[in-house]
Amino acid sequence: MLTEEQKLTGLSEKIFLDRYAMKNADTSGTKVGDTVLVLTKDDPKFPAKEVGVVISREGDSVQVKLRNGDVVESSVAKLTLSVEKTPEQLWDRLATAMASVEATPEKKTEWKGKFRSILEDWKLVPGGRIAAGADASDELTLFNCYVIPSPHDSRGGIMTTLSEMTEIMARGGGVGINLSSLRPRRAVVKGVNGSSSGAVSWGGLFSYTTGLIEQGGSRRGALMLMMNDWHPDIVDFITVKQTMGQVTNANLSVCVSNGFMKAVKEDLDWELVYPDMSDPDYDKVWDGDLDKWKKLGKQVLVQRTLKAREIWHTIMESAWKSAEPGVVFMEYYNQMSNSWYFNPIICTNPCGEQGLPAWGVCNLSAINLSKFYDAQKHDVDWDDLGEVVRYSTRFLDNVIDKTPYHFEENRINQQGERRVGLGTMGLAELMIKLKIRYGSPESLLFLDRLYSFMAKEAYLASADIAAEKGSFEHFQAEPFLQSGFMKTMTSVFPEVGVAIQQKGIRNVTVITQAPTGSTGTMVGTSTGIEPYFAFEYYRQSRLGFDKQYVPIAQDWKDAHPNEDLPDYFVTSMDMSAEDHIRVQAAIQKWVDSSISKTANCSADFTVEDTKRLYELAFDLGCKGVTMYRDGSRDVQVLSTDKKEEAQVEGNAESSSGADAGAKVAAPQVESANSNTLSGASQGNLQGSIQDAPQITPAQVVDKQYKSRPQVLRGSTYKFNTPFGMAYITINEMNGSPSEVFLNVGKAGSDVFAMSEALGRVCSLFLRYGDHGNKVQLLTKHLKGIGGSGAIGFGANRVESIADAVAKALEMYSESASAYTSGAGEAEADALVTATQEVVMETTTQYAVNRNSATSLDLCPSCGSASLINSEGCKNCSNCGFSKCN
Repeated sequence: MLTEEQKLTGLSEKIFLDRYAMKNADTSGTKVGDTVLVLTKDDPKFPAKEVGVVISREGDSVQVKLRNGDVVESSVAKLTLSVEKTPEQLWDRLATAMASVEATPEKKTEWKGKFRSILEDWKLVPGGRIAAGADASDELTLFNCYVIPSPHDSRGGIMTTLSEMTEIMARGGGVGINLSSLRPRRAVVKGVNGSSSGAVSWGGLFSYTTGLIEQGGSRRGALMLMMNDWHPDIVDFITVKQTMGQVTNANLSVCVSNGFMKAVKEDLDWELVYPDMSDPDYDKVWDGDLDKWKKLGKQVLVQRTLKAREIWHTIMESAWKSAEPGVVFMEYYNQMSNSWYFNPIICTNPCGEQGLPAWGVCNLSAINLSKFYDAQKHDVDWDDLGEVVRYSTRFLDNVIDKTPYHFEENRINQQGERRVGLGTMGLAELMIKLKIRYGSPESLLFLDRLYSFMAKEAYLASADIAAEKGSFEHFQAEPFLQSGFMKTMTSVFPEVGVAIQQKGIRNVTVITQAPTGSTGTMVGTSTGIEPYFAFEYYRQSRLGFDKQYVPIAQDWKDAHPNEDLPDYFVTSMDMSAEDHIRVQAAIQKWVDSSISKTANCSADFTVEDTKRLYELAFDLGCKGVTMYRDGSRDVQVLSTDKKEEAQVEGNAESSSGADAGAKVAAPQVESANSNTLSGASQGNLQGSIQDAPQITPAQVVDKQYKSRPQVLRGSTYKFNTPFGMAYITINEMNGSPSEVFLNVGKAGSDVFAMSEALGRVCSLFLRYGDHGNKVQLLTKHLKGIGGSGAIGFGANRVESIADAVAKALEMYSESASAYTSGAGEAEADALVTATQEVVMETTTQYAVNRNSATSLDLCPSCGSASLINSEGCKNCSNCGFSKCN
């Protein structure tokens, strides 16, 4: 029987029933008494499901009594019918499934009991694909993620990769693809006497297809796209998400080499290169591995030469703006990799915790560290933890023989190297119980002790399994022990080296730190190795919008009602970004694969701060790094503000952007959105209406909206933008800006229409309400919005028309400050004129090569500002789209 602590309630129960419990796909047989998930809000962006019991049925209509007592009506087609209703049933299924591959009946019985003991009470939490698929369906893979070979540089090769990706995602796996094998943009395609659209455009195809796939019947596909730092399209890859609609369903990371980082630090030139495609062996040999190509004596052609620091700055600026791309130090990764001598790492999985070779897979489960606190000793229960680590290593090794293989290449690769990834969750909760502040110097010492212990136990277990069942096929003791990771391991734990020499090793890698977002939330602990996001927060997923309380913090508050939480209750935003990186580095030392970890930064974190952070990660030995700057995205999974309800109540039609961010996976919750009322604002508006019932809501709105007088005075600012010259007029009302006019592009063009719309919306915002920070707020939300190109450098860089409006508003504010601070009118006007002249001088010089005099319009096919009127047609210089008038 389950204890009260083991029972799942609320969101935990919903996640369990929706994602991991065995289900009956045919809901037509639903009957009274069945436990179901019922769709209570059928919204493609913000759906909601609730747990309930069927209390009546007539035909295809049912009544479901929810856990909160409400009764809802639904059709059976909108139900999720669970076969498993409790964790006990899940544990029994998984223990039986993983023990079934043991060699003898006695071994099956022995290991079924041992596996069941570590699954009990969620000490081991299997990866999502294992939990959902083991003995549930022969179609569902038990591997979370895959890396497939870089596409062969041909139309057929690209379609083959697309097919492989689709098949994997349809069965529940995420996919990583390195695009570096594809020829750069504008390269000659001899077969069709044309030029290539480039590697990035094909990445857009993979991204688009990912968005169409319903993964494993329960979630959307997950995709990681990577590109090496030497590829000629690398700058386009870094900035691709600044063009709306091109890549919206993939995480992006740049594979950075040691040589590139040296060039950054020493301010050297960096050559962007590609193999000589005229080589007769190109089609047969080239697979994206530049070092292998060079070792064959093949020629490499320099396409462009840039300053390494310029490329690095572009990466940093993009990461600062939108948390992407991430960076993987791929050369260092391969130096540390145990498979360095036979199977190079080419890409990571979508969340970045597992670097993999071609046809490699993620085989994941996590130990719940919160279960290993010894209250009597105020310490970790090291003996219990060691046993669970050893049993868990065998559990994951058995997954390799239990899972179905839908590609023979996956089977050959995985059974040849037997890669497993044992990770953790509940670290933050354990550290709170131990009263150790996450990120402190004390915590770094504790993390070194904790993760070195688990790595040692896992490697000794893998050696014992090898003695019983044999080492992985490609094991060679000498090169294996010469990897960067094994040198560290054996220098601290020489007994591990002795065991491997004597017994061999069953698995090429054993340790991985995955994010565990859904599984960690299901079992009610902190996810992955991250600190808590907050102790009270809102979570948006396809199950709905839920407020979450962290139990350990709530229990402490209940016991100490008049006290603040102690300082060892730390959240992700309480820490500095550097502390996040130091924690990552301390754990990375004992992880033979890699880590899913985000360095959270405050909103005022700068691009220069970002550079220092990424370079610190490299210097400390991290294999990759991703940051998230607060407010840098329109949407996110977790929020401390109740924004979703405001969005629904305030403006159901307001829009928001959405990306699948690097390691901030599948963000869905609305964050700051200038088109919606915040939770506080919505509450205030409702309060004012309730306090004055004689006033209608329409009258309240009208009262806050300032009508335009007949005459207004203002200034016009002139900016060169990627769409041509923009004239931005800002008019004042009662000493404050109240109106924005934009004149960009030819009348009748899409750019002209969208610019006019932007000006109207800005004017509406400026004339509504009495709050005094409207200019700063509008500037904040428009500044830095990227488009299909940019004009200028540094502070004078103009990213888009919206960015130009932000700069105009900033110039307006500077001139207004000059007046109010006592400067004379002439001095203030001189300040504005000088600023405009600097902007115009810089942007005009840069625009010469971009033919800025040409009026550009938006291409309806690729979305870039590259539609040019010529020969009676509108032709896109970017994607080749053409439409004749």
